[in-house]
Amino acid sequence: MNAKLLKSLAIPLALGVGIWFWPLPAGVSLQAWHLFAIIAAMIVAFITAPLPMGALAIIGTVFAILTKTVTISEGLSGFSSTSVWLIFSAFLFSRGFMKTGLGRRIAYMILRAIGDSTLKVAYAFCLTGLCVAPAMPSSTARGGGVIFPILRSVVSALGSEPGHTARRAGAFLILCYYQVDGVLSAMFLTAMTANPLIAGLAQKVVGIEVSWGVWALAASVPGVISLILVPLFVYYIYPPEQKHAPEARKLAAEELVKMGPITRPETILLGIFTLSLVGWCTGTITKLDATVVALSAVALMLITKVVEWEDVLNEKGAWDTLVWVGVLVGMAGLLTSKGFVPWFAKAVSSSMGGLDWPLALALITIIYLYSQYGFASLTAHAAGMFTAFLAVAVAMGAPPYLSILILGFAGCLCSALTHYSVAFGPIFYSAGFVPLTTWCRIGFVTSVLLIIIWGAAGSFWWKLIGLW
Repeated sequence: MNAKLLKSLAIPLALGVGIWFWPLPAGVSLQAWHLFAIIAAMIVAFITAPLPMGALAIIGTVFAILTKTVTISEGLSGFSSTSVWLIFSAFLFSRGFMKTGLGRRIAYMILRAIGDSTLKVAYAFCLTGLCVAPAMPSSTARGGGVIFPILRSVVSALGSEPGHTARRAGAFLILCYYQVDGVLSAMFLTAMTANPLIAGLAQKVVGIEVSWGVWALAASVPGVISLILVPLFVYYIYPPEQKHAPEARKLAAEELVKMGPITRPETILLGIFTLSLVGWCTGTITKLDATVVALSAVALMLITKVVEWEDVLNEKGAWDTLVWVGVLVGMAGLLTSKGFVPWFAKAVSSSMGGLDWPLALALITIIYLYSQYGFASLTAHAAGMFTAFLAVAVAMGAPPYLSILILGFAGCLCSALTHYSVAFGPIFYSAGFVPLTTWCRIGFVTSVLLIIIWGAAGSFWWKLIGLW
């Protein structure tokens, strides 16, 4: 065991042991307190990363079972959660987009149609992201796998490279898409791994099931406004030197010629994706759960061989996520049922005095959003903080459904604060077009704009559709 591994293990172990042997607070059972110690250590280990998250989840579960903190059936209860299997299915959808090349084709078609100026090129990539976001729960797959290779080629075609030509077009385009991807993640339940995790945690904590359609409806108005205003905002505060970009359309046309006519697998996948969107959007009418729709789509992809079983076995991200999300969802439910979450929420809400719930929810959301500075993963951020913040918001009198969605949106919108907030951040930053100080400065000021948009337009829209 090397020194680096020992150091990354020391912090979560010390925290877990400290909480385990801490004097038991009044109103909490010993079993609930010990479970909290195990989960706290596990979440900190997710951050320090001595081992992969799936491995840490299994270790934590085994320890909880061996110490009789939970039974084996309780420890594995999270794997029956529909949210866990929705994430798994969405990963396989993403695999289909990557394998068939449909994501690339959509990007080039949009770029060829509207990409004749640098600002329009930025909108073309935003629109591409919007088209594929419902089927890609991984911002890494979306931003790093689909968008970045094409974006990098376009930037080169525009004569912009790291160094003295970076501001010609590349710095703006790279930074602009990075600021927008968090909005795309917030717009659909299946656009970010953390979103179904949040839905699963919310169901365990407050007993409310968030549907795909309601999430998309609630995010639609502030999301669309953000997609329109954020590129303009970045264009204004960090403008490219080159305003016109005819080379982008030419490159897109050439790449589409190389790709040839749309293939049979692409056509089939497009049809399955369209049916899935219809199923997700009409779930409140058809009573079909979003996970049932997603699993049906996976079954169709397997039947039509758009995705082979070998592809499923090789989708390591899906299996890894299945394990650690299943453990976390189960543990969150146990923390609630064993009394820890209600006790914590009551204690914190009492300390906040007599704040009205709108002010309390606003403060909780802002704190939750900017706490992302301490995390290198949106999913680790959600896993570590969402349950507690939701419990406090509800205890303060905030409407549960509204609280779930606002915190869920905030957990995505914070992704552009730093270059390490999401897994594809280092890919964009390491391209070398934008200095770190500029990256963080624009990330912060854009977050303020997003708070204004989602706080103002969002609040009005959520009132209109009856969320509060």
